[in-house]
Amino acid sequence: MNKSKIILLAACLFTLCAGLFARGDTYIYNYWDEIEKSPDTYRVSHVFYANDLKLDTPLKNPTSLFAYGNSMYLCDTDNNRIIEFEYTENKTLVPLRVIDHVNPSPLIENNRFSAPQDIFICEDGTMLIADTDNGRVLKVDNDLNLIDVITEPDDPTYEKDKAFLPTKVIADPKGRIYILSKNVNKGFIKYEYDGEFKGYYGATKVMVNAADRLWKKFATEAQKARMVLFVPTEYSNCYMDNEGFIYAVTKSFQEWDLHSGKAKPLRRLNALGNDILVNNGYEPPIGDLEWSNAAGIKGSSKFVDVTVLDNEVYLALDETRGRIFAYNNQGYLLFAFGGRGNVDGFFRKPASLEHIGKDLFVVDSTNAAITVFTPTDYGNLIYKATEQFAVGAYDDSADTWSKVLALNGNYDLAYIGLGKSYLRQKKYKEAMDYFKLKRDSLDYSKAFKYYRKEWIEANFGWIAAIVIALIVIPLIVRWVKFIRWEIKSL
Repeated sequence: MNKSKIILLAACLFTLCAGLFARGDTYIYNYWDEIEKSPDTYRVSHVFYANDLKLDTPLKNPTSLFAYGNSMYLCDTDNNRIIEFEYTENKTLVPLRVIDHVNPSPLIENNRFSAPQDIFICEDGTMLIADTDNGRVLKVDNDLNLIDVITEPDDPTYEKDKAFLPTKVIADPKGRIYILSKNVNKGFIKYEYDGEFKGYYGATKVMVNAADRLWKKFATEAQKARMVLFVPTEYSNCYMDNEGFIYAVTKSFQEWDLHSGKAKPLRRLNALGNDILVNNGYEPPIGDLEWSNAAGIKGSSKFVDVTVLDNEVYLALDETRGRIFAYNNQGYLLFAFGGRGNVDGFFRKPASLEHIGKDLFVVDSTNAAITVFTPTDYGNLIYKATEQFAVGAYDDSADTWSKVLALNGNYDLAYIGLGKSYLRQKKYKEAMDYFKLKRDSLDYSKAFKYYRKEWIEANFGWIAAIVIALIVIPLIVRWVKFIRWEIKSL
């Protein structure tokens, strides 16, 4: 074999290996924080570029997706427009209209958009548009008639030297509006349905250690100016779930605080702005647990978006390695997949994540493309088992988890799911076996408590007999001995 053939063979092998490693295998983390490979939960069904979407102008830095029914809205930011698509039954996106302005109104002088970064459709059908570079949020009806204009708060708590640049906007079922703006680290800017400023919402708590506090107290003015400001972190994206709770993600944290739970890159905020995200999993919902430096990528996961399915499974998009992480409502990692690259299912700069039904949509701002993922049979089984348990169909849930185990014997959550199903069915011994197998000490203790109570109730008769015997027999023996002593003393 000559040298040229050897080089050609080596190149073919390299290409083949690169293709294999570029598949983005689905995985989870086990109890020991080790990666466990699993069957694919999602597969790419389509990748849409401008030509596929039949757009006259190519997409340019698309930044955000929003789904409403079977409609998908894309903020094509650098083209100063928003595109509305219909998601059809054959899983294609058909453009319906291009929105680059609102109808003329005396409320504004300029009715054209400038770098819009987000859109939200309220329950009454009105639209909220974050018209970022124009420094405003526009509230319009479906015909693009202007209803209201929200600008920077006229309030002493808002720093006037900071430009009002809204990047994200959502509204709750009551019509209250929540806005994220660049350089505002007090949480969401909150407005009533009529546009009245109502303060800030969901600001993160400042964590300052004693050493930093002491140092700042005695530092000179020059030293204080050079110190890191003790300010709350800034949210990067958000999602309003079906119950009116806000899921928010932030990329501002110290990596060493992730595993302890001190840093919270993903939160669920209640009406008071407090984080109520449940975390019963092995680790907090932080994305990847191993931070290798492969291919020049280093550091922890940084979530840029989050979406929540109707079954309360929430999925977060990681810009560091281009992966999607799915968690159930108890904080257990269901699966993770994706990666960085130019092949289908990978991303160069993932910017936004949305869903219609259980289909996932990811926009890549650098590739200017929308990738659509559809769940596999294996993924649907995981969703089905989760949903069955949530509605109280514990027998059905156990059967479905058994099917998951048949496809993936290493799937920890299937064992825990079976244990929970048996626990709900009052099969405590079986539940203990499954919890013990996957080291779920919390649920094992719960099952053991019920099993112990059940065992005692079932065996109370002979237990009571033994206890009575242990008390009465010594008394009888002592009484007999006393009688004998009395007789002998006569």
